[in-house]
Amino acid sequence: MDMKQMMRQAQKMQKQLAEAQEEIAGMTFEASAGGGMVKATAAGDMSIAAIEISPAAVDPDDVDMLQDMVLAAVNEALRGMSELSEARLSSVTGGMNIPGMPGF
Repeated sequence: MDMKQMMRQAQKMQKQLAEAQEEIAGMTFEASAGGGMVKATAAGDMSIAAIEISPAAVDPDDVDMLQDMVLAAVNEALRGMSELSEARLSSVTGGMNIPGMPGF
């Protein structure tokens, strides 16, 4: 492969990575805990976009359980979003480890 062809390949991959990152920014992942009583939605930038708590989950005598359910839902949402991001980026990089790329 000559140098020009390698440069074209690198530019093509760079463009595909930028497109993948843009796509990831628009993705969300929802997770739940407590049989769906607590739901958390993670956004592509790894922030929590929403938390829904069913009134049935609110027991003033058992705040610890509610806190545990919120924590479980948030952690699962972030883990799921991370896996979606990594899968999307791997589809572009072919699994290559590229320093400085999120998830790598």
